[in-house]
Amino acid sequence: MSCAWIVGAGDFSPTRFQPKSGDVVIAVDGGLRYLEQIGVKPDLAVGDFDSLGYVPQGVKVVRHSPIKDQTDMFLAAQEAIASGCDELMLLGATGGRLAHTLANLQLLSFLEEQGISAFLTDDNLTATALQSGTLTFDEASRGYLSVFAHGANATGVYLTGLKYPLVDAALTPDFPLGVSNEFIGVPASVTVQKGTVLVLWDSRNSKPKREKKQ
Repeated sequence: MSCAWIVGAGDFSPTRFQPKSGDVVIAVDGGLRYLEQIGVKPDLAVGDFDSLGYVPQGVKVVRHSPIKDQTDMFLAAQEAIASGCDELMLLGATGGRLAHTLANLQLLSFLEEQGISAFLTDDNLTATALQSGTLTFDEASRGYLSVFAHGANATGVYLTGLKYPLVDAALTPDFPLGVSNEFIGVPASVTVQKGTVLVLWDSRNSKPKREKKQ
């Protein structure tokens, strides 16, 4: 699996930035400053560079007009996919303007629909979208886990190994039935048979295993 680490200009968590050899690192506009602070040269810088204030030099750049339909983070994700990456880690994607945080959560859903595994992460929470599949967390997982229907109703929802289980439940976008569940020290899973959910959990936990419904 080829992974891209995409760093935006929101709240950046250096401890969550853990690229391995061969991974792709992409700076999104002002996210370049964070990478410069930790001495990392990105493989690519993407954006209109309105928040950075200048077009970077000495690094490959894909520049866009500030007048566009897509966000810079969305465009960076497309560049990562075009380079062959099938797993994306989004950092600097929360905090700042709430509109951008919501846009980045929508991006998770879009990527899941394209068959791309994507995670948004900061010091506190990690999030991903799940469409017709299962996420499995190991028994060491602690803290809270929340599940929200995204875009439309999600049906055939099963939560196991958690304080508040669900069996063949329906989640709707207008009622937060799945908020603030808790790990209980055993393997846990989130399954959705139809629809898309956003799943959020404590960033101290390991990344879950993902299985797609055949």
